[in-house]
Amino acid sequence: MSGRRRTAVLGLLSGALLLPAVPAAAAPASGSGSLPGIAQTVSDSQQGCVKASSAQVGRTPWPQTLLAPQSAWNLSEGGGVTVAVLGSGVNDSSGVLAGRLSLGPRENGSGDSGRDCVGYGTFVAGLIAAQPSAGPGLAGIAPQARILAIGVTDDTGATSAGALAQGIRAAVDGGARVVDVTVTVPGPSGALASAVGYAVKKGALVVAPFGADGQTQAGTVYPAGYPQVLSVADLASGGSPPQNGALGGRVDLVAPGDAVMSVGPGGSGDFTATGPGLATAFVAGTAALVLGRYPSLTLAQLVRRLEATAYHPGTALPDPHLGYGTVDPVAAVTEVVPGLGGAPVPKPVPARAAGPVLLPAPTADPAADQAAEVAGAALLAVLLVALAATVLPRGRRRGWRPGRGPEWR
Repeated sequence: MSGRRRTAVLGLLSGALLLPAVPAAAAPASGSGSLPGIAQTVSDSQQGCVKASSAQVGRTPWPQTLLAPQSAWNLSEGGGVTVAVLGSGVNDSSGVLAGRLSLGPRENGSGDSGRDCVGYGTFVAGLIAAQPSAGPGLAGIAPQARILAIGVTDDTGATSAGALAQGIRAAVDGGARVVDVTVTVPGPSGALASAVGYAVKKGALVVAPFGADGQTQAGTVYPAGYPQVLSVADLASGGSPPQNGALGGRVDLVAPGDAVMSVGPGGSGDFTATGPGLATAFVAGTAALVLGRYPSLTLAQLVRRLEATAYHPGTALPDPHLGYGTVDPVAAVTEVVPGLGGAPVPKPVPARAAGPVLLPAPTADPAADQAAEVAGAALLAVLLVALAATVLPRGRRRGWRPGRGPEWR
């Protein structure tokens, strides 16, 4: 089933803007246990670096089941595309990047870019490019993409506009066609704006979170505040619109960001985290899939494809809170977009594992009730997809047609 058809079925059944309605309550998959959390920033570096996780859940994370990137892997796994991860560093002790990690310069903090005290950069890199395991478990959106790690934070996750600017330039000079800036600064900067312009001139896509993880005060953050940057917000519990929609700023796309599971530094254990910084990973990974299939796309064409193939909300585009909608990896690779070509929908790749969808139970952040809601929504999504063969003909008889998005700014 193509990404467009899959998301269309979800929309037809739910009648909602984005994804199915959330059940009142649902428990996480039995036996999942409690996973240690990773945050974008920590309050005190004296607490020491994040410790390796001893938890290995061995089930499929809910965003992976929802987005189903494996259905596009017959056409592209992101091979030949480098994605730069600008954050706390990337440590591949887990081995999920399988020799596809390169270390760029460290622009802030101590050590090289393979040192990840906070753990956030490693977590994001896993979401983008983790190699699938033989059984159930984490798989990155683009499992053959290369990761270029550039450290732009200190041991608390703090950064500066200057460090981000230097990191973006280093990423582009290092051959990255996609630059995932996982952290934010609260205001604009001449140096940062210039670096974004440099990336655009070189044809590199810069992806950044719409807000800082845990942000509560209204205000635009950067680099997402610049119009040349793809600004990404996180889907709240059950795929509902982002709860931080009142923060201000522009949203271009949304992607899962609540109670997400991935790897961390120091070993092969699992962690959980929440926030828009994680949502950027799903968009960056999708961009790598697209470039792996269509390497000659210009930057404007790449953005147009991502936005035109997203699952659009039923509102005027771009929606102030949802932008062009939820990123859709399968549709982004397979959909025929006017002027940009397309590919036949590939034969779906069977799911790597049957059984319940995993939602790891968060510790202090995100809250346990959020985890319960997301688990219920993920299980519901699986049931909805199973009903696709029945529901889709009904939708067609009712005149459903996929929407199209306007060209990029």
